[in-house]
Amino acid sequence: MIREDEPAIVFTDEDARQLHHPHDDAIVITLAIANYTTRRVLIHNEILADILYYPTFQQMRINKELLHPVNIPMIGFEGMKVIPEVNFLVVDCSSLYNAIIGRPTLNSWRAATSTYHLSVKFTIEYGIEEIQGDQLAARECYLAMLAMDEQMQKMNIEERRMLAKSIEVLEDVPLKASNPEKFTKIGTSMEEKTKQDLVRLIKRSMNVFSWSHVDMPEIDPSVITHLLNISPSYKPVRQKKRVFAPERDYAIKEEVHKLIIMEFICEVYYPDWLGNVVIVKKANGKWRMCVNFTDFNRACPKDSHPLLRIDQLVDATAGHQLLSFMDAFSGYNQIKMDEAD
Repeated sequence: MIREDEPAIVFTDEDARQLHHPHDDAIVITLAIANYTTRRVLIHNEILADILYYPTFQQMRINKELLHPVNIPMIGFEGMKVIPEVNFLVVDCSSLYNAIIGRPTLNSWRAATSTYHLSVKFTIEYGIEEIQGDQLAARECYLAMLAMDEQMQKMNIEERRMLAKSIEVLEDVPLKASNPEKFTKIGTSMEEKTKQDLVRLIKRSMNVFSWSHVDMPEIDPSVITHLLNISPSYKPVRQKKRVFAPERDYAIKEEVHKLIIMEFICEVYYPDWLGNVVIVKKANGKWRMCVNFTDFNRACPKDSHPLLRIDQLVDATAGHQLLSFMDAFSGYNQIKMDEAD
């Protein structure tokens, strides 16, 4: 029930003074949920539920007996304040947000939201309370969501087999008679003499082919090394440990074990920089493990001279009769870190 003496909720230009304009950012805030500081909480006026994602629920170490199964069809959706008691719908799916505050809680707060001001205001006993959105966090989530959508589109294309067909028939060329699994492919439209010369060249250069990480040569450090170009004005960041689902956790352990066996990585007990791994399912169903270098990249000045664009590389093939599609096998791992880093 609304009190007659209740102050009016008003948004002014002063509320938006510290934001970057123009913008179309979402309202992303930080809340204290179950005594845990929970960042990346999305304010969403169109969702008829308050969502807590299962990975976040796991990190809070709340008793699972408090969960009650529900059968509700879900429709797709993608400052430190204390949140009152809220019944969350715990959803086990991937999301860039830790939680979503929907209409139930916003209505219980009798809150007013303004996406222009990136602000949520509601009345309390002694006046108006305000929760200011984090514009930087909102933009980071949005960019990460675009990257995730692009990856999902690529996966869907693979799954539906909507791939471009080869313009010519490819022929298998066995490289080792004793092992039929070691072969490569060449086109069949070339002249017979050119084809024979190419096959001889490939077989003569068998030492450049890698079939596993064991076969990979190491590039001499005198040729190239990885250097960390960190700005001295940035302090090292240690990201908090993330909790993964069992399937992803197994894939991470398997990949880390493989990299340790091959001596590509080693255990460090007192790191200055610490980043979580990011696990993504590839189109072939296998997992790709990457590292979240978001904080690290911020500390490194941007390169003003990017690599060549793909259209320039394609144009460079004009006038040539043959084009090699051979790719480097884990080429990044063949380059060692500079000893100073």
